[in-house]
Amino acid sequence: MSHSSEPGAASPTAAPVVRWNGGLQQEAIDLLISGGRIVVSPTKVGYIILATDRRGLERKFEVKNRPRRKPGVVLCSSLDQLTTLAELTGEAEAFYRDHWEQDVLMGCILPWRQDARSLLPEGAAEFATDGRGTSCFVVRFGTPGERIAQELWERDRTLLFASSANPSGQGNRGVVAGIGDRIAQGVDLVIEADDYVRSIQPEADRRYEQGVMVSFVDADGRLVPEQHGERGVSPVPTLIRAGLSQDRILSNLAARFPSWDYRHGQYY
Repeated sequence: MSHSSEPGAASPTAAPVVRWNGGLQQEAIDLLISGGRIVVSPTKVGYIILATDRRGLERKFEVKNRPRRKPGVVLCSSLDQLTTLAELTGEAEAFYRDHWEQDVLMGCILPWRQDARSLLPEGAAEFATDGRGTSCFVVRFGTPGERIAQELWERDRTLLFASSANPSGQGNRGVVAGIGDRIAQGVDLVIEADDYVRSIQPEADRRYEQGVMVSFVDADGRLVPEQHGERGVSPVPTLIRAGLSQDRILSNLAARFPSWDYRHGQYY
């Protein structure tokens, strides 16, 4: 996709914009299953770029101008999909279940199950995992994207990866007009639902631009131990990125774990 600014060069054409239909956006499915395509979709905190394979992930990084050391997240449309993909302790799974039942957007850093790594598209691991081989597995990110992730997973176990639809290092404004020209001209489709995003966070001056991330791994990417109610266990689950519903998530951390940590901005 060209972004030439040479004198006399034709201006790049923006991708088609469709209004979210309130359910499954079939145009997005058709593009994503065709290979190498990327789609902008609304979430509870703003817009994200969706991809399903290596070429799509490469394009996602290109249009965001994003360092490759910052992997995309894995979108899970059900707890069954989550437990199929990620290595979890019983306590970590129960923590996810709390947020699933409360319809709270949250992502946790976890290792992949060994038998699930074969589901990663060829060449996709370097774009969706960090140097420890872990990924952020996200649930309850919002109906428009959840329907797409569900359809792809149930159809043939296709995985859906994402990053925020804003230039790297710039905030997610929560409106299609805020995704920037480079993204608007570099993706294949934009699904617009500004009113959906606004309905989740109606107070524009107080909105969160991202979801919360909680790390359940140590420095080497191994799962933190279960606590079983004991105090002083280490290492511990750590909130590494603040965001939407963080008060609820912190409350759930305190209810589930005698020991946990808060390190907003810690590297992932």
